[in-house]
Amino acid sequence: MRLTDCHNFHDFRKMAQRRLPGPIFNYIDGAADDEVTYRRNTASFERCDLVPNVLRGVEDVDLSANVMGQKLALPVYCSPTALQRLFHHRGERAVAAAAGKFGTLFGVSSLGTVSLEEARGLCGGGPQCYQFYFHKDRGLNRAMLERARAAGIEVMMLTVDSITGGNRERDKRTGFSIPFKLTLAGMLQFARKPAWGIDYVTHEAFKLPQLDEHVDMGGGAMSISRYFTEMLDPSMNWDDVAEMVKLWSGRFCLKGIMSVADAKRAADIGCSGIVLSNHGGRQLDGSRSAFDQLAEIVDAVGDRIDVLMDGGVQRGTHVLKALSLGAKAVGLGRYYLFPLAAAGQAGVERALELMRIEIERGMKLMGCTSIDQLSRANLRFR
Repeated sequence: MRLTDCHNFHDFRKMAQRRLPGPIFNYIDGAADDEVTYRRNTASFERCDLVPNVLRGVEDVDLSANVMGQKLALPVYCSPTALQRLFHHRGERAVAAAAGKFGTLFGVSSLGTVSLEEARGLCGGGPQCYQFYFHKDRGLNRAMLERARAAGIEVMMLTVDSITGGNRERDKRTGFSIPFKLTLAGMLQFARKPAWGIDYVTHEAFKLPQLDEHVDMGGGAMSISRYFTEMLDPSMNWDDVAEMVKLWSGRFCLKGIMSVADAKRAADIGCSGIVLSNHGGRQLDGSRSAFDQLAEIVDAVGDRIDVLMDGGVQRGTHVLKALSLGAKAVGLGRYYLFPLAAAGQAGVERALELMRIEIERGMKLMGCTSIDQLSRANLRFR
């Protein structure tokens, strides 16, 4: 299968599955418990229909969006995700460069495998945010903020739905963990994909530059699972976050908001934006989809803060539906991770280009020439 044979999310997924050892593919593809929320995230878009207008003169279409003071050339962005060099040896370098080429936001994760300083440079000065977790060590939290400030990061994004790890049973079956502690079945799956192993051992050593003193990829300091259970602070509350917003004194975003009450509280403490997200179905199985929560949260706080969303987005029409409900932009996760795994930067660029074409085509067919022309008048729910 060639990259040119990939025309949608499902094609990239198949190509990634052919390249990756089973445990790594399932780490990307899997979710919590019975994966109900994972499936619901995409299904929620299918219960909503678009109502197009015609004869509106749509020769020129503007796809740009303004998000937390940053102008994006596209109304989609690459959500921060962990461990990207595990999927392809260029990892965040490939994604940052692709996002920069398309003029859209790239999120660096605190569990990223490239330093936020290097990733900042790869974006060519384009929009970028830094995603981090709240640690028991308050000094570490402050140090992460200062490091991001020194690197020129403009938007801090605190993930608030991961004070403990989700129950990801696919990983348990294969023994997938960082460092690797594979079951026999998991090791056999690696043996069937030797090309991945060759890439892994012939490129620079795997590391987590943002947390290299605390989490070790080779079995030294701490595993990823222990990081979530031992270093993150389950006592984190609104007062803690308000203090961090004040300490940062810039654009601050909370990722993982799902209720109106929490959205209002985020606005009250001075956040610039929120991302409606259930972590791709990887945390609390059975939770609502972000798309299903979008309208009521936009109605509650959309005039005070920027509301973004992610989860289950596989098509340009999904993006149009979210924008019509009032989202400022839409985050992509697996949508770019599978192309990254399949073909590195070229894969991510092809995926973003296909998304750009789908959104532009959809805008023209909807009779809209700019994002602000999309509204709930364009939608009907079954």
